Amino acid sequence: MSKLVPPHGGKGLVICKLEGAELEAEQKKAEGLKKIEISDRVKGDTIMMGIGGFSPLSGFMTKADWESVCEKMLLSDGTFWPVPVVCDTNDEDVKAGEEVALVGKDGVIYATMKVEEKYELTDERKKWECEKVFKGNGEDSEKFWDVALEDHPGVQMVMKQGKYNLAGPVKVLSEGDYAERFPGVYMTPAQIRAEMDKRNWGKVAALQLRNPMHRSHEYLAKLGVETCDGVVIHSLIGNLKPGDIPADVRIKCIQTLIDGYFVKDFVINAGYPLDMRYAGPREALLHATFRQNYGVSEMLIGRDHAGVGDFYTLFEAQEIFDKIPYANPEEACKVPGKALETRPMKIDWTFYCFKCDGMASMKTCPHTKEDRVILSGTKLRKALSEGAEVPDHFGREEVLTILREYYEGLTEKVEIKMQSAASGENMK
Repeated sequence: MSKLVPPHGGKGLVICKLEGAELEAEQKKAEGLKKIEISDRVKGDTIMMGIGGFSPLSGFMTKADWESVCEKMLLSDGTFWPVPVVCDTNDEDVKAGEEVALVGKDGVIYATMKVEEKYELTDERKKWECEKVFKGNGEDSEKFWDVALEDHPGVQMVMKQGKYNLAGPVKVLSEGDYAERFPGVYMTPAQIRAEMDKRNWGKVAALQLRNPMHRSHEYLAKLGVETCDGVVIHSLIGNLKPGDIPADVRIKCIQTLIDGYFVKDFVINAGYPLDMRYAGPREALLHATFRQNYGVSEMLIGRDHAGVGDFYTLFEAQEIFDKIPYANPEEACKVPGKALETRPMKIDWTFYCFKCDGMASMKTCPHTKEDRVILSGTKLRKALSEGAEVPDHFGREEVLTILREYYEGLTEKVEIKMQSAASGENMK
């Protein structure tokens, strides 16, 4: 009997990917359907529905679901869900009742879809979505529309979406090339659950990563190991914004750290196929929601989780867990399956302190910021991209060697903008 938290939504893992003869028949049928080209974000969302990562979703959201998720973080049936999952298009000819094939930019047919609804999104409605999903309490959000179109990749993504959203169930035909590109790392929820059951894990923490692991990440992962049965270091292997470090380099860094600095029985190095939305607090909730489908009960949430620029305050992604529908355990018990069961493991600002002679946090270190090495992925990327010296104790030397080799091989470099959270300006 598994000791793991059940999948979100109360329906078990809702797996939309076909197999065997059913897959072959649908692939053949798909060739004759109208083709809709999808963005990389929609491709990742499609694959997540295929493997059960977005349970209980079995298709793209209706207008009622989209509005309810933006406004209340609930599907129209009352199930918790924090961000829209929609399939956009500019195709004027697609009609409700029609079946279409969803084709990636690589020409692969990822799914077929029965279009149950087609609804228009004007620029005003897109802006409404952006304000609900991406607007936080940071300095940049005080002047949101003055800076968001230029500086917030999630807002840019939504505003560039097509004129219409198509809603309906999907039959997923492909997971793309993730399994081939990331063997042993790309794992479905069922595969990770099976591995954790084999290890007899019950209480499991996940560390979300879009950056190479520096010492703070390592410290957070080890806090997870110390307080739980094990930790899943779960990396995004979809697309990132320009200037971020590609997945293959990050995965190599993580495995190097695991090999040298972790007891392997208590850690799993895994990846998932989404693009970043950079939605800060809302994305932290999404990370916890789909991690529940992977069997994770505790989501490690540190400083500026899934943030970008200064759109969010330092610990806004922690605070939102106390404000969501069914946040009260007594209330959640009244709606089994509909509430988020994966809980945040809230970690204060972490850093290396020379006087403490080790990793510490604002809760454990009494010294001043002059004694501390401020650790952040943005700060590390900026130093490496500019060929600057990386401070002592920022990262393990084995990892820095891999990253320096990557940056030395780049022919074009993207300017890395520093936000106040990464620079340490807000530290006391």
